[in-house]
Amino acid sequence: MTVRDSTEVDIAAIAAIYRHHVLTGLASFEEVPPEASEMARRRQGVVEAGMPWLVATDAEGVLLGYAYAGPYRPRPGYRYTAEDSVYVAPRQSGRGVGRALLGALIGRCETLGFRQLVAVIGDSGNAASIGLHRALGFTRVGLLPAVGFKFGRWVDGVLMQRALGPGAATLPGCARPG
Repeated sequence: MTVRDSTEVDIAAIAAIYRHHVLTGLASFEEVPPEASEMARRRQGVVEAGMPWLVATDAEGVLLGYAYAGPYRPRPGYRYTAEDSVYVAPRQSGRGVGRALLGALIGRCETLGFRQLVAVIGDSGNAASIGLHRALGFTRVGLLPAVGFKFGRWVDGVLMQRALGPGAATLPGCARPG
């Protein structure tokens, strides 16, 4: 497996993976899968902001999953905090794809000077995502009961957080470039 920066060529596969998760799962609270053109726009926004959007591929170049980090919130006081998203292709769960992607994303966010990484996980029953984040050093810091409604039921949001680099132990040396 190879983890690399995404490119425009990856958009169709990214959109297909996300479509699956929108239509079958609670990781995303979207109900209508966005078109590939919308996924391209979202990716471009992340990349133009200087943030990582990564993909994992197998030896033949087949896209196995993707992950990206975006701003946690738009206000300047949050500039040292990013929020991660990780999506794995159907039938690839449990094969280390999410772990490889999230591990690479953590490293990239540290290099960029972020001090905290936040995960907002849809569904308190999402054991795979909660377990993945826990295995890579995230701690559950909150639960937002019944904040989403999808597939005819209320869905919780789980907040998890991981310090990056020195975290909050030191003040940042200067404003994060960006």
